Amino acid sequence: MIKTLQKIMKQDKEKFIVPKGVQQAIPIRTMWPDGIFRVGNKFSKSFRFEDINYAVASKEDKEAMFLCYSELLNSFDSGATTKITINNRRLNKADFESSILIPLKGDRLGEYRREYNQMLLDKATGANSIVQDKYVTVSVMKKNIEEACNYFSRIGTDLITHFSRLGSKCVELDAIDRLRILHDFFRSGEETDFYFNLSDTMKKGHDFKDYICPDTFEFEKDHFRMGNKYGRVIFLREFASYIKDSMVSELCDLNRNMMLSLDIIPIPTDEAVREVESRLLGVETNITNWQRRQNQSNNFSAVVPYDMEQQRKESKEFLDDLTTRDQRMMFAVLTMVHIADSKEQLDSDTETLFTTARKHLCQFSTLTFQQMDGLNTVLPYGLRKIDAIRTLTTESTAVFIPFRAQEISHHGGIYYGQNVISKNMIIANRKHLLNGNSFILGVSGSGKSFTAKREIVNQILSSDDDIILIDPEREYSSLVKAMGGEIIHISATSPNHINAMDMNKDYGDGANPV
Repeated sequence: MIKTLQKIMKQDKEKFIVPKGVQQAIPIRTMWPDGIFRVGNKFSKSFRFEDINYAVASKEDKEAMFLCYSELLNSFDSGATTKITINNRRLNKADFESSILIPLKGDRLGEYRREYNQMLLDKATGANSIVQDKYVTVSVMKKNIEEACNYFSRIGTDLITHFSRLGSKCVELDAIDRLRILHDFFRSGEETDFYFNLSDTMKKGHDFKDYICPDTFEFEKDHFRMGNKYGRVIFLREFASYIKDSMVSELCDLNRNMMLSLDIIPIPTDEAVREVESRLLGVETNITNWQRRQNQSNNFSAVVPYDMEQQRKESKEFLDDLTTRDQRMMFAVLTMVHIADSKEQLDSDTETLFTTARKHLCQFSTLTFQQMDGLNTVLPYGLRKIDAIRTLTTESTAVFIPFRAQEISHHGGIYYGQNVISKNMIIANRKHLLNGNSFILGVSGSGKSFTAKREIVNQILSSDDDIILIDPEREYSSLVKAMGGEIIHISATSPNHINAMDMNKDYGDGANPV
């Protein structure tokens, strides 16, 4: 076995203890305020990264993103295990409504605000109401917390640099952020109830697990119960020879609370080359021995069996990838957990996921009597308890690309439309942008004027901003009257004029000419 893999498997191995309570089922041993967890024999830290518009990009842009993501995978440290997690979580309805609805002010525009709020609620009801968060969790074995802090500081800088090249923003998660992720998963529907103050907890001598754990845990043969919810952990057992890059996004398209994790163990190139050369030598030896046996039987024209020839061909291609194409050998395991309200719904969702995988010629399987180990593997603790690993190259691993479509949901923003990929609402605030200017472009009859009027109305109803319209076609007069605005007529016959040549005496001294 490869030394690096053998070493990591030895580090991951720990004595199994039957949990006597719900808190003991959560494998975090120690936590630090900066977000470092002690899990098992290792230290782990998580980073959140934003999505990018991969699904709607052109073929050339997709290739550039794919190569850039491959560089990111190549940068992973071979002494650590890296977990890439996609978290599907349902939006809390109360929080969502409070963030998008326009507050009533008791003025003459209250009727319009109520009508607009009803329109927004109708749109929100038809939306997906599922948002995806994406995390990278790095776990490594170090002697003490000081070494772990230095290591994660260096790793964090590398990750932020590589994600910025992809056009994504990567940020470190502190302890409260990581606990919130676990709380929202374990206690779905109670997201607004999360409150955790580290100093108060330490003063009172409370256990931080009390703030995040579910009411009950029941692990059955092929599923588990978590409070009043049902869940199941599945893993990718058989990989296809060629997998489309859309497979992960299709798996995560289910409108349920779920998590998908890909654990990656990179292998140093020199060890990988030695291992592949050894395997290739073994294949060549088997072929030579087979030919020798055929010659002894006077069968001098025998053709090498297909399976042996295929082994030799694939081994040579793998060796070429490692030595000439800047690929790395990686071991990976893909696990998923999905949550449902009933056992029947859980079985139906599992079959849907199995069907999606079969469409890509892959095979999922349910973990039998390993649901607790599977759950601890798929959640972003930094653990890997499932040994169903598969040998991949960098490009094969990059096929499981986690990017899909960028979501826009600014605080205090206004409704602009619906994301065509994720079906979520686009809530944007142009004041948050580096440049808040915008153009509305489109063919005749496509709705340019309607879009402009909708944004004007939204700004009037939701803010105290001053809005100035220059309207040569007199298209917005009725809108301004309805909103209680003022109309100033400027023409050759009107009493109001603009003198373009009017300047005051301080114009050239940096004063405001208007």
